[in-house]
Amino acid sequence: MTTSGHARRDRDRVRRSGLQAVAGLVRACHPGPTAAVTVLVTALAVASGRDAAGCGLVAAAVLTGQLSIGWCNDAVDAGRDVAAGRTGKPVAAGAVSVRTVWAAAAVALALCVPLSLASGLAAGAVHLVGVAAAWAYDLWLKATVLSWLPYAVGFGVLPPFVTLGLPGHPWPAWWAVIAAALLGCGAHLANVLPDIPADLAAGVRGWPQRLGPARVRVLIPVPLLLATGLLVFGPPGPVGAGGWAALAGAGAFAVAGLAVRRSPRVPFVAAVAVAAVDVLLLLAQGTEITAL
Repeated sequence: MTTSGHARRDRDRVRRSGLQAVAGLVRACHPGPTAAVTVLVTALAVASGRDAAGCGLVAAAVLTGQLSIGWCNDAVDAGRDVAAGRTGKPVAAGAVSVRTVWAAAAVALALCVPLSLASGLAAGAVHLVGVAAAWAYDLWLKATVLSWLPYAVGFGVLPPFVTLGLPGHPWPAWWAVIAAALLGCGAHLANVLPDIPADLAAGVRGWPQRLGPARVRVLIPVPLLLATGLLVFGPPGPVGAGGWAALAGAGAFAVAGLAVRRSPRVPFVAAVAVAAVDVLLLLAQGTEITAL
C-alpha cells in the first residue's frame, strides 16, 4: 500500500465520520417537532401581517431555538439512553458524541439570541423566555411535577413573539395566548404517553408519569378541546359555520382517541389531529390575534 493510498483511506474515513456525525446531529435535534414548530410560527407570522423580512427573522429565531432545545434534550438524556440501550438515539448508537451535541446546542442558542432580538426587544425577550423554559425542562423540570409548565410557557409565548414584532408592537389577544399554552400542555401529555413505562424505569417522574398511562390517556383531549373552544368563541363576533365544523371535528378526533385503549399511539395521533384543527383555527384568525 502506497503512502497516497493510506492518505486516501484516511480522508475517506474522516469524510464518512463527518457525514455520520452530521446525520447524527440532524436526528438528535428532533427534526419532526423542530420543523413543525418552525413552520407553524412562521405561518402565524405571515397570517398576522409580518413583512417578508420579519417572517424570515421569525423563522430563523424559532429554528435556532428549537435546534438548541432538541440538542440539549438528547445531550442531557445521553446517559439514560446508553444505559437503556436505546440505539434509535444517535448518541446511544455512537453516531455522534455527547460533546458534539452539546457544542451544537450552545451554538444554536448563541445564534437564537440576536435573531430573536432582531424582531424587537420586547418580542425577542418573550421568545427567549420560552426558549429558557424549554432548556429548564431538559435540564431539570422534565422529571418533576412541573414538567407541564415549560410546555405551557414555550407555546404560550409564540403569539406575542409574532405580534410584538409588528408595527406598534401590539400584544396578542388573551384567548390566543391561553389557547397556545393549552396546546403546549396537550402536546406534552400526548408526546410522553407512549414512553411512560420506559420513563418510569429510567427514574423520570414528570407530571404525566406520576399520573400514569390510563389517566393521561383520558386527560390528553381536555387542554386541546379547551384550546379549540377558546379559538372558536374567544374572537369577537358570531361563530361561523367553519367554527362549528372545527368544534365537531376536534370532538370527533378526541372521542376516537379515547375509544381505542390498547395502543398508546392512537391517542397520540388523535391529539395531533385535534392540535392540527387548533392550529388551522389560529392561522385563520390572521390579524385578529392582535389585541388592538
